[in-house]
Amino acid sequence: MIVASFAIVSLILWKTYEFFQYFKDEERTKMEHYSFAQTDFITSNPDSSLDELTLKILRGNKTTPMLVIKADGSVYDYINIDENKISDSAYVQKLIAQFESENRPIPVEIEGKIAQKIYYGNSPLLNKLKYYPLALLLIIFLFSAVIFFFYKSNKNATQNKLWSGMAKETAHQIGTPLSSLIGWTEILKSENLNPDYILEIEKDIDRLQTITERFSKIGSVPTLEMVDIIKETIDSYDYLKSRSSKLVEFEIITPEGDIPVNLNKQLYSWVIENLVKNAIDAMKGRGKLTIEISQLEDDVKVSVTDTGKGIPKKLFKKIFDPGFTTKKRGWGLGLSLTKRIIEDFHFGKIKVLQSEIGKGTTIQIALKRAYYA
Repeated sequence: MIVASFAIVSLILWKTYEFFQYFKDEERTKMEHYSFAQTDFITSNPDSSLDELTLKILRGNKTTPMLVIKADGSVYDYINIDENKISDSAYVQKLIAQFESENRPIPVEIEGKIAQKIYYGNSPLLNKLKYYPLALLLIIFLFSAVIFFFYKSNKNATQNKLWSGMAKETAHQIGTPLSSLIGWTEILKSENLNPDYILEIEKDIDRLQTITERFSKIGSVPTLEMVDIIKETIDSYDYLKSRSSKLVEFEIITPEGDIPVNLNKQLYSWVIENLVKNAIDAMKGRGKLTIEISQLEDDVKVSVTDTGKGIPKKLFKKIFDPGFTTKKRGWGLGLSLTKRIIEDFHFGKIKVLQSEIGKGTTIQIALKRAYYA
């Protein structure tokens, strides 16, 4: 249907162009007839009456603007031009230049010499016809834009439905064995086992519960609450640092005081976790990882910097696409989930701030600061 629409519009444009050229040729012929009539008028005997056809031609132009300029440059006659401005020489010169750009002037020859030149412009009908193709091109553009936005909205809606369905199903699947694990933990407590073992099992159960909550929240619109982003970032940082390789040097830089931001705690900690894990993978488990929080007026920036392999500039945006990954083992969902959490749920922005091959990468999150009532 789209191809057929473009074909029809292209045909209309071509036919409009042909129609325009036909009318332009017709006006040229009419002006040439006028020049013949003007020659007849100049060379006729003043005492004799003019031919009726000559008079009809001279008086017949009702639409085309026209100037008859004598050999010395003065105006001999004018038709369909504002008579209040014809005495302005600058205006006349401007009209001559305009008419000359639209149509070649027609000379009026008397005894082999050019006595006058007829300068004429396009008639109002021709001017309207000239801009008609532009209107059609605008229609094509708007039509294409509507199709593009419809396709994009439809695609986003499908992706959102897929994300929601997958997230809810994952939360449901994890929930069943998790409930069983909690029950078995209570039984193990009664068996007088080493409390340290029980404590570690409970930590993993808490972790699974956190994961379940994350998937449950990303499958629907999460609730945001005003919290201190510095505290939430430090909590995630401490958890990840204690469970990462000792070959990774961790550093966190934060301003003094607190910075309130509307966040969903579970989803925000998931974002930090994804960014930190990606950074560690980029460094192959060895290097320096820095998390820095800064504030500029109402904007809060959280930057995660690694000393890994870096990202080519052409992939700065593509790494956030669902399914894109450079790892041999990976689904390419971590950064796309991160982008969805930050931009769709927290109304912020995430981007690759800078990256250099072989030296490292900085990914930056931008969020709006909230204010206490």
